[in-house]
Amino acid sequence: MGQSLRIGMVVGEASGDILGAGLMSAIRDRHPAASFVGVGGPRMLALGFESLYAQDRLAVMGYIEPLKRLPELLRMRAGLKRYFTEHRPDLFVGIDSPDFNLDLERALREAGIPTVHYVSPSVWAWKQKRIVKIARSVDLMLTLFPFEADFYRRHQVAVEFVGHPLADTIPLACDTPAARHKLGIEAGAEVIALMPGSRGGEIKFLAPVFLQTARWCLQRRPNLRFVLPAANSQRRQQLELMVSDYGDLPLTLLDGDSHTAMAAADAVLMASGTTTLEALLLKRPMVVAYKMAALSYAIVSRMVKSEFISLPNLLAGQQLVPEILQSQATPENLGAALLHYLEQPDAATALQSDYLSIHRQLRCDASARAAAAVLNLIGRGA
Repeated sequence: MGQSLRIGMVVGEASGDILGAGLMSAIRDRHPAASFVGVGGPRMLALGFESLYAQDRLAVMGYIEPLKRLPELLRMRAGLKRYFTEHRPDLFVGIDSPDFNLDLERALREAGIPTVHYVSPSVWAWKQKRIVKIARSVDLMLTLFPFEADFYRRHQVAVEFVGHPLADTIPLACDTPAARHKLGIEAGAEVIALMPGSRGGEIKFLAPVFLQTARWCLQRRPNLRFVLPAANSQRRQQLELMVSDYGDLPLTLLDGDSHTAMAAADAVLMASGTTTLEALLLKRPMVVAYKMAALSYAIVSRMVKSEFISLPNLLAGQQLVPEILQSQATPENLGAALLHYLEQPDAATALQSDYLSIHRQLRCDASARAAAAVLNLIGRGA
């Protein structure tokens, strides 16, 4: 394989650590002696990644926390820029965390270092003017979804659709009996999974109406059962307070295990977000909902340019699943949409066929395709 290969990488979140570890392994399949340095998480560290800073120092969310941490984040980015310009890698890959990585990528690209950004920001949905900054910052964008790649091509940005690692790891057929056995649910039960999100704000706005919806559905189908996974101990405490007012519901509150909860369900009521992709890959009929403060919604709704908000609909380019938002997200509307799947099994079957087509489209051996793309960029793909 000739001369050694040295690649800089920066990931800011756990999901990026998964992508980074997959990319490292796929690159080493072609270049066993390749070395990696920058900022990485535990999976990457286990593969010999040299992390200059702790990955969790980049894992900030929301609006206030990044502002509080801004001086530290700026010092980290300046330190990384200095390090990579003094110890030049063959290539730099920023994985997600666009607010941090794009500025770093631009500086390194201007210094003559090839740059790749892995995981597109939602530039196709809002703040589309960011495409100008992206074009100046990266030599290549790697996207998880094909509609994202189409957007970049329209704006003459070099792009490669590589697929989604979840589509590689989740089987094409969902094993619902195994999931129900794990949760102690009888095979013939009718089950609805409630997925009101993983953040405190989402729980605050969505969990009450989801529980009201469950009660509305139970009144019409008395044999229903419900499962509600809590993302972590804080969310469980928050949900326990709410669930205490719904003692009439046959509901099981789970510690995590959202994958199993969805796999066990006949239908899923869920917050809009990345978990909708997992539900799609598990072939679960779903109803997507979202609520936020009225002022926030008024601002966000004016900024969003895409017709749909949920990944199933974005991937299909049409409305596959109901999206019920804000004031329309009532127990009656949500409940009727959920029961439609139970009362019209042909509709659920047709939906699952569409899901399977999308799953196959995303099942591309994402890590290997990403590795091939970045190695080809620097002429090391052979």
